[in-house]
Amino acid sequence: MDATNPLPGPALDQLGTPLAWADRQARIVGVNLAFPRWIGVGARRLIGQPLAALELEGDALARFLAQEEREVLRLHRIPLGVPGEAPRPADGWLTRIPDGWLLEAHPADDSPSADPAQALPGALQAALKGMAHELRNPLAGLKGAAQLLARRAGARPEAGDERELIDLIGAEIDRLSQLVDQLLSPAPQRPHAPLNIHAVLERVLRLAEAEGGWTVRVQRDYDPSIPEFPGDADRLTQAVWNLVRNALQAGASTIVLRTRVESGLHIRERLHARALRVEIVDDGGGVPEELAEHLFLPLVSGRAEGTGLGLALAHQVAREHRGSLGFRSRPGHTVFTLLLPQNEPEGASLP
Repeated sequence: MDATNPLPGPALDQLGTPLAWADRQARIVGVNLAFPRWIGVGARRLIGQPLAALELEGDALARFLAQEEREVLRLHRIPLGVPGEAPRPADGWLTRIPDGWLLEAHPADDSPSADPAQALPGALQAALKGMAHELRNPLAGLKGAAQLLARRAGARPEAGDERELIDLIGAEIDRLSQLVDQLLSPAPQRPHAPLNIHAVLERVLRLAEAEGGWTVRVQRDYDPSIPEFPGDADRLTQAVWNLVRNALQAGASTIVLRTRVESGLHIRERLHARALRVEIVDDGGGVPEELAEHLFLPLVSGRAEGTGLGLALAHQVAREHRGSLGFRSRPGHTVFTLLLPQNEPEGASLP
């Protein structure tokens, strides 16, 4: 990836959503194929132009770029284009990213009632796909090393604890390899199968203990009466692990995994007779106030080295299960709440 280009252009070229990205001075340094095609000019005419100059009527972009407090601007029928060409009304987002800005436009004239938030998983998918190519070789090396360790541990009867950790490493490598394959060759969502939510949480707990060592305590607060329900265990493991890892990176010393069942709960404007509540509670630094409104958007992160993808992916997994993900936070006490309906038919998909 070029030093002046903060995004993986080839991966984003596969998206039909018009995207443009700019440097820290808010000058356009790259566009995907869909953006100039939608605007109606060649890509070369756009490179180097001020991002704010794309707004042909009004100054919402210029005013937003001039301030430093907000990280994301939601666009609603903003007229975008270049001088001399007819403006194109657009919905979408302008988001601060580590090396500048990302403009995601959804043509308002093509789909005036569409919610641009619904297209965010597509941008997330493209960003992850660009990273997946770089993960294959390291994963193959890790798998080979884990197999070698397993053979060595198998020759020593006293290596029971080591074998358990090696099995965990191998299982996680296989899960990540499947995720990489899915990103590179997207397949339809797998049919949901009965799962035990506590088996998912126990797997996450072991990962947290392995990463946090003795510096963090992970506590269980389970309702043992919760029955199995249809879902994707691997996807839910990824979502909960992203939330726990976020707590570890926020400096938490104690993390609580809590499960409860509630009756008559509204989730995404639908009433459900029974719903599972999974809470991840931590005593870390909390969610920065300036990020709270946009925390689940791709590329939004409170850490300089963060990708801003973990919480966005967790939010998408919740939606795949007809559920929701929310949070409340103050310094020293943050709770992420995953709500999952328990009365949905097996294999149900999003509306």
